[in-house]
Amino acid sequence: MHPAVHAFFDEATNTITYVVREPEGRACAVIDSVLDFDYASGRTDTRSADAVIAFIKAEGLDLQWILETHVHADHLSAAPYIQERLGGKIGIGERITVVQDTFGKIFNEGTRFQRDGSQFDQLFREGDSLMIGQMRADVLHTPGHTPACLTYVIGDAAFVGDTLFMPDFGTARCDFPGGSAETMWDSIQKILSLPEQTRIFVGHDYKAEGRDQYAWETTVGAQKRLNKHVGEGKSKEDFIRMRTERDAQLAMPRLIVPSLQVNMRAGQMPEPEDNGVSYLKVPVNGL
Repeated sequence: MHPAVHAFFDEATNTITYVVREPEGRACAVIDSVLDFDYASGRTDTRSADAVIAFIKAEGLDLQWILETHVHADHLSAAPYIQERLGGKIGIGERITVVQDTFGKIFNEGTRFQRDGSQFDQLFREGDSLMIGQMRADVLHTPGHTPACLTYVIGDAAFVGDTLFMPDFGTARCDFPGGSAETMWDSIQKILSLPEQTRIFVGHDYKAEGRDQYAWETTVGAQKRLNKHVGEGKSKEDFIRMRTERDAQLAMPRLIVPSLQVNMRAGQMPEPEDNGVSYLKVPVNGL
């Protein structure tokens, strides 16, 4: 099966949102949506999500799933906004509960914040599958970047989130709470065991040195041969050493504080306070 995939690139966060649809039929899913957010003003904007919604409406598609590959630390999810306008169920990995427990403590959320994943419509585990119309999607648990990362394999397409990037850029960081370079290596091997012609759709692109254009589609075969971090000739020990040293030099993502608080709630803002306004906390020396 060869599903049709339409990509939306958000240059502000280097995120790619995907609409994946049946090759013959109207059913579709949205993967890793973006809610625009201006940190300085504290204001959200829906232009990125509106572009996705407009495409789905123009194509006459039936949105059945709004899928998250993980709790993103670099952009806010637009899942509830899209769901309100088009329907569909919001899904994420069952290990979201680990992420909620970790960051619920960091942001001192108290007992009102549920840490059982109940904000989402469906929690997936390794080996689960879901149907998008007549199109089957299989779930791989691929932790390492975060404990809850998933890869969705839909026909000959695999949506890997932040586990793999384009071959000339490599892999994602593993230094967030619950992350692990060793676990990431094992997850990548799971992805690379898929058929070589499987299309890989990555969650971000940053234009590797020497490349003028953004890119987000590659293949398992190309990753096995060419990925600069895990490709041919690279050992697990080399990868762990490289990833550990590299991650120690990386700054935190610009939107990590608002993103985590919103995305662990399935894209919802914290409950409004008595003045009707929602607030996001900034832990001072706490992250």
